[in-house]
Amino acid sequence: MRQATITTGEHPLSTRSESAPAEAPGSGRLPRRLVQLYAGLALYGASSALLVEAGLGLEPWGVLHQGLAELTGLTIGVVSIIVGAAVLLLWIPLRQRPGLGTVSNVFVVGLAMDGTLALIPDVRSLALRIPLLAAGVALNGVATGLYISASFGPGPRDGLMTGLHRRTGRSVRLVRTVLEVAVVATGFALGGTVGAGTVLYAVAIGPLAQLFLKVFAARPAPPRSAVVAPGQPERAILPG
Repeated sequence: MRQATITTGEHPLSTRSESAPAEAPGSGRLPRRLVQLYAGLALYGASSALLVEAGLGLEPWGVLHQGLAELTGLTIGVVSIIVGAAVLLLWIPLRQRPGLGTVSNVFVVGLAMDGTLALIPDVRSLALRIPLLAAGVALNGVATGLYISASFGPGPRDGLMTGLHRRTGRSVRLVRTVLEVAVVATGFALGGTVGAGTVLYAVAIGPLAQLFLKVFAARPAPPRSAVVAPGQPERAILPG
């Protein structure tokens, strides 16, 4: 029985069988998965907005989005949507197939980011910015667990990573590192914020994602049920 590895691009999170039976119609899991998908994407955008407002360093793609926003005058959420759509086009030569979560990721995260930034007042005190950074990283972990557990497909940026991995034969870790170094360097050159928050995010997001994937994973199906078998979502990776 072939096993599918679930990875953040840094290390495997879990494995599950690819031969699990399909979800039965009317099982009640689809509504729950849709709620998890859109709640996770909205919270992901909100968490990114908290990191922006903290001003102590963003996640790698956030650095690029902020740099492009500085260059173009567009909001960071709109830039996130444009970059996500552009990256999705790169899936075509890589023969990647998007899911509902992939397409939704492009729009929902950016809209939620701009909406949250519009609601949060400017924070200038370091005593407030540090807790805001911590809250943003923690909320991102919660959002990651919700979104990946919904099993509707990876985000466009992570799909680009896995597609390049398959086409080049290079390790996922190497491909991810090269991509993220490139986007951070480009974003920083354009005015994106790199700092302690960038390092904290890189160190904390893996363990947080692991924790919340377990929290939001589907419960085991009853014996002889057609519901999907327990375990983490197949081939899931951190949303991009």
